[in-house]
Amino acid sequence: MSDKFLLLSCCAPCSCAVIEKLAKEKALAEVVFYNPNIRPLAEYQKRCEENKRVCQIYQIPFIELEYDNERWCALTQGLENEPERGKRCSICFYMRLKRVMEYAKEKGYGAVASVLGVSRYKNLAQVNQAAQKASAETGVPYLEIEGRKGGMQERRQNLIKELNLYSQDYCGCKPRA
Repeated sequence: MSDKFLLLSCCAPCSCAVIEKLAKEKALAEVVFYNPNIRPLAEYQKRCEENKRVCQIYQIPFIELEYDNERWCALTQGLENEPERGKRCSICFYMRLKRVMEYAKEKGYGAVASVLGVSRYKNLAQVNQAAQKASAETGVPYLEIEGRKGGMQERRQNLIKELNLYSQDYCGCKPRA
């Protein structure tokens, strides 16, 4: 396995400060976009393109995996009314992290990290728990990255303004139409 790791990104606003920091540190990382929870498809595409733009700015390689909303819907069926940080989020985090870890293993990356817990609306412990489960099942190490403390939250807010990033007003999943 390589020293390179994959950073699972949910969106440009959540990942921009972490991507900037990794680029400055010349960390061996690549960003992967696997977010089948984002609906509708036009919203998914907008977030993907914006994330790609941030990676281009910092010259970090960007990988887009498949958009598999049908699988996501099947896994979360019956949990449509769960609150933020509820059971649906645990399943969603696990699904996305496991898929990225499988990809990392297949392509020879050394580990996976994510920014899924950067937003104040997310439970970082819930993300890390899903990551540890996926890691145990795939054998791919999970690197916990701090994206909130040490000035990261402030830097993130500044970059959102400086880069004029598209900022969505919901996580991604919406009730089924």
